[in-house]
Amino acid sequence: MSKDRRLSVLRKIACFLAFGCVFAAGSLSAGAASLPNKTLVYCSEGSPAGFDAAQYTTSVEFSASAYTVYNRLVEFEHGGTKVEPGLAESWEISPDGLTYTFHLRHGVKFQTTSFFKPTREFNADDVMLTFERMFDPNHPFRKAYPVQLPYFTDMGLDKSIAKIEKLDPYTVRFTLNAVNAPFLQEIAMPFASILSAEYVEQLMKAGKASDINFYPVGTGPFIFRSYTKDATIRFDGNPDYWKPDVVQVGKLIFSIAVDPAVREQKLRQNECQVMSYPRPQDIAGLKSDPDLQLPSEVGFNLGYLAYNVTHKPLDNAQVRQALDMAINKKAIIDSVYQGAGQAATNPMPPTQWSYDKSLRDAPYDPDKAKALLAQAGFPDGFDITLWAMPVQRPYNPNARLMAEMIQADWAKVGVRAKITTYEWGEYIKRGHAGEHDAMLIGWTGDNGDPDNWLGVLLGCDAVNGSNFAKWCYKPFEELIQKGRTTTDIAERTKYYTQAQQLFKQQVPFTPIAHSTVYQPLRKNVTGFKIDPFGPTQFWYVGLK
Repeated sequence: MSKDRRLSVLRKIACFLAFGCVFAAGSLSAGAASLPNKTLVYCSEGSPAGFDAAQYTTSVEFSASAYTVYNRLVEFEHGGTKVEPGLAESWEISPDGLTYTFHLRHGVKFQTTSFFKPTREFNADDVMLTFERMFDPNHPFRKAYPVQLPYFTDMGLDKSIAKIEKLDPYTVRFTLNAVNAPFLQEIAMPFASILSAEYVEQLMKAGKASDINFYPVGTGPFIFRSYTKDATIRFDGNPDYWKPDVVQVGKLIFSIAVDPAVREQKLRQNECQVMSYPRPQDIAGLKSDPDLQLPSEVGFNLGYLAYNVTHKPLDNAQVRQALDMAINKKAIIDSVYQGAGQAATNPMPPTQWSYDKSLRDAPYDPDKAKALLAQAGFPDGFDITLWAMPVQRPYNPNARLMAEMIQADWAKVGVRAKITTYEWGEYIKRGHAGEHDAMLIGWTGDNGDPDNWLGVLLGCDAVNGSNFAKWCYKPFEELIQKGRTTTDIAERTKYYTQAQQLFKQQVPFTPIAHSTVYQPLRKNVTGFKIDPFGPTQFWYVGLK
């Protein structure tokens, strides 16, 4: 199809309004005639803070960017955990495990929008731009648009990568300083979504580098059209997508509704065909509706309460132990999860390899907790802020109720908790900055490796990122680093088991629960698979 023909049918967008109101982009090309003339509406639970996947850590952003607009060098199979080719069609790993050579796919097109019209296909320059931006703090794009890149640093990739080289237009080589066992799994994650170097150059010349977060362009299955915060995100199916049969609808709309009751009502009325995170009390009714289907999976997730160890008295392990044993976890699971969750003991789910089955929770014991606080110098307790998430997450269906129950439990031992919350993007941002005392948060595994739990949630590299406990404990850190730098599974399991035992002694956070993930769909939705890592994907998803 000629470029002129494609451009001749692009819809005109009248204007762009500020981020937070509406972002608008180009729409379908003439090739869209080959896509089904159908619109799929997804009732999502929150507004993304932006579309630059490298700077975010939550599935709200990943569902709206990484798995719609973008691709990565390697990707996880649809609905699974196995790494398969993405924009790299093949790769080799050197015998010493230090060099990864990626051979890039030919013929992949970047999306054409009203604000960007590519003049070339995807190549090594795009890979170099994407990773050099994260790797080099002095990279011009990084300086023009300075943002935190939490995953890249949380996993220590800024230290483990020695250099990145373009060997030819379709070959890129990464050289590591030391063996990094989960490296392939890590670069399959959303943060490593490949940007267009040509588009970035255009933004830089215009002095609008930050527009990468507002107006995304990638090689993915859906083309961004517009975003009205707290209302809708609109995408068109990508008629030029390089992978056959992935795009099954002409249009994809995210209808944003924070209230799960509103999402459910819209689903039942067919105003949307897929919804996120039903309330536990609604599961039975959804199952009995003849117009709906309700697939489910045991969640690869963890809801927990992080203690900011940089704030007194939470720097005292005895205080953290007391707060932990003062929480009636069983009552929380009964009331908050209502049969759709199981008590958590470890800083990872039981389905994660290296999980230590021997660990046990300290028993719920308010009297002993009060005695521990007195020993620590707080016989009359203390005041604390307790942060509660404003949105449902797969690992926590009702953070407000959970916070209220913890508040009541702590009151019994003299600890006076003030419940605090913020809009979701602000909540995460302030949490990264360490403004909280205790914070309800959680995690859904990203890549199937234990390091994604222990390193990212508790490692020293992650104290300004997803380590919301701000806990950097040298004996624990040494074990994590040893686990990263060997590929022997038995050896890695030994290190991670020891690390879990140290975690249980020090209690930087209280594990609460692992939840079951339910995915309500209309009966006419086809091809949907629950992503074990949390984001909602629309690869191969269509309508009868």
